[in-house]
Amino acid sequence: MEINPVLVEVERSGFVESRHRGAAIGLAADGSAAVRAGAPEEPIFPRSANKPMQAVAMLRSGLDLDGELLAVAAGSHSGEDFHVEGVEKILAGAGLGAVDLRCPEQWPLDQAAQQEVARSNAGPSRMRMNCSGKHAAMLATCVVAGWPTETYLDPEHPLQAAVRAVVEELAGEPVTATGVDGCGAPLFAVSAAGVARAFRALVLAGPGTPERRVADAMRAHPQWTSGTRREERLLMDAVPGLLVKCGAEGVDAFAFSDGRAGAVKIDDGAMRARTPVTVALIRALGIDQAAAPGALDDLATVPLHGGEATVGAIRPAPTAFTPPG
Repeated sequence: MEINPVLVEVERSGFVESRHRGAAIGLAADGSAAVRAGAPEEPIFPRSANKPMQAVAMLRSGLDLDGELLAVAAGSHSGEDFHVEGVEKILAGAGLGAVDLRCPEQWPLDQAAQQEVARSNAGPSRMRMNCSGKHAAMLATCVVAGWPTETYLDPEHPLQAAVRAVVEELAGEPVTATGVDGCGAPLFAVSAAGVARAFRALVLAGPGTPERRVADAMRAHPQWTSGTRREERLLMDAVPGLLVKCGAEGVDAFAFSDGRAGAVKIDDGAMRARTPVTVALIRALGIDQAAAPGALDDLATVPLHGGEATVGAIRPAPTAFTPPG
């Protein structure tokens, strides 16, 4: 198996103290590989980058969501109050409640929300768990389709069979492994290249199709797919037309309305390496139009501190990407 190249360097006081290897691919508007690093054809677990495809499968199965509620169903929210209210609406619309969720209890990902929950003498909950929007939508889909809700996480459940079929269709390749995601839902392995193709299919689909409805909802409401202060929201605010979704263990996937798309997998799962590589890949595809001046520059590197001073940065490696050939 090919050893993937260093995509990110962690430089402190002029000394490179850590390196993160990984695979990445950037697709041109026509779908051909424009830039690549490592072996993006090797299978990975896309983790939450699968959520937009899962949402497509739910819409095809009869789920009727749009706008903010569809965005939270396709996202990994931060557990802020408005996220919880959205999840409650999805459940209530199906005649269900928090007791029906099978995701684990979790503190909010958002630090301010964590502190607020703690001050209120509450604790982790299923509603605050970042995947609760997806789980609520899965349950609502089961109600609409007449499928059992108690076993909706079983890989053999009709819903999960529909999800697998959609993942394979949009990725353009077969699922090579089935696992269990952190939230308890089935997880289907495809390559990083397949994930990039899937995101490309979402943005290129015709208006009103399930694929396009998911892409449009996520782009219109990025704070619902992630959170008020998350990097995905900042990226989509900075670059008009960008669709981006992260996954645990160092996964990112994105696409633009003209068909340019990409995906990243950091070998060691370091989430700190994800966004700098994604920004570098976006720029390698020739996209550098930020709505806010300097916004991409701010996301391209992560500052490192020594005491109260900035002494280094997490940044893309100088030779991270090469043309295919």
